[in-house]
Amino acid sequence: MEERQKNGLEEALETGASAAHLARGAIKAGKAVSGAAKGAAIGGPYGAAAGALWEGRKFVGKFLAAAAVLLLLPVLFVLMLPGLIFDGFSSAFSPSDTENPILNSETAIVENANTITFTISSILGEGMEDVMERIGRDFAASDGDEMEVINPYETSPVYNANLFVSQYCAAKDKEFADISIADMAAVMRRGKSHLYSYRRTEEMREKTVEDPETGEETTVSEKWMIYTISYNGEDYFADQVFSLTEEQRELAADYAQNLSLFLGDGLVQNLENWEGNSIPSLGDVRFTDGSTEVVYFNQLDERYAGKPYGTDHIGGYGCGPTSMAMVVSSLAGETVDPERMAQWAYENGYWCKGSGSYHALIPGAAENWGLAVSGCTPSEPQRLLDALTDGKLVVAIMSKGHFTSGGHFIVLRGMKDGKILVADPASYRRSGQLWDLSIILNEASRRAGAGGPFWIIG
Repeated sequence: MEERQKNGLEEALETGASAAHLARGAIKAGKAVSGAAKGAAIGGPYGAAAGALWEGRKFVGKFLAAAAVLLLLPVLFVLMLPGLIFDGFSSAFSPSDTENPILNSETAIVENANTITFTISSILGEGMEDVMERIGRDFAASDGDEMEVINPYETSPVYNANLFVSQYCAAKDKEFADISIADMAAVMRRGKSHLYSYRRTEEMREKTVEDPETGEETTVSEKWMIYTISYNGEDYFADQVFSLTEEQRELAADYAQNLSLFLGDGLVQNLENWEGNSIPSLGDVRFTDGSTEVVYFNQLDERYAGKPYGTDHIGGYGCGPTSMAMVVSSLAGETVDPERMAQWAYENGYWCKGSGSYHALIPGAAENWGLAVSGCTPSEPQRLLDALTDGKLVVAIMSKGHFTSGGHFIVLRGMKDGKILVADPASYRRSGQLWDLSIILNEASRRAGAGGPFWIIG
């Protein structure tokens, strides 16, 4: 009897492992993500695993017994998502939620996600200090008279937190037990000199000096050292610090997409029940009732709704590119319509299949078109008001409420009568309404990445 029980357990484990492997393949191929996302929405992380199982049922099939399903739930979950958001499973419960296992605790997971984002942001700040020190040493050793630093990242770092997390976890694929936020921080700090680099050019400049005794003016030449800082990007970091293999790179990309879906970064940036419908062309619409004239685009406009956004369409998933099309067209001195912005977003890795856009699209597009951008939180309402009063635009990622049933990018475009003016890429009607600041603050996403949920631009 004992032997039969043992064999039965071994068989169940083997079946579970085999099914998990197949399910992992399905997830990596993008065939189980939608079901997993639906599961997460209704049943927490274990619901996500169940959703993945259901979506991948044709791979698992008749070989999966009820006992194996139970065994597979945590296994599938580990396979779906980078373990760092559970702080590497270092404990069953989190101090932030002692009532629910961390695997199924939204409170703990969101807290970990916020800690991760803060940690990465801090290390990026340290990386900036590092490159400035290197520049200082270089100038001291040069024969230059003066120096100038061109730093496009002075206001706020631009990065994809999900991809950093995913690359780290992919690098630890064979050492899963070592995964922790503290370890990731240590690894990244060791490689912070790889985050930013600089290019030095030399330039002779003339200036007029006045003799303090005679008052006579003369022209002198000075040698200036011009330092231009560059962010090397997550790909460079993957090579130089994480040393990812091609297989690990693919795993990291899958992790990043699944993490984006799970945390809500792009999960529901779609118009519910959109089935290819559009509205008649709005033509050339400009809002002039705020401090800044805003070029308005609507993702459902018949000119754009059916155009591709990756393998999706602008009408259903293009609120991010449409919002940035409005911002760029209003502030950058050139017209960039939603179709062009969607193509740029796709080509530069900001499209998230079946879910919308990675949040990094907002600072990434602003930077590409030469616009200053800085992140802002709901705890800084005065910054928002000051920015809008000064004629800046603010892109916001909204959660369930007045603007969306899930997730949605909109543009805050000014102030009027003490209320907020918006440009909603999915609703011309909502764009003509005045909104209380409290609604904007309360419904802004608490799971935003890349410096959000507000990005001040201009």
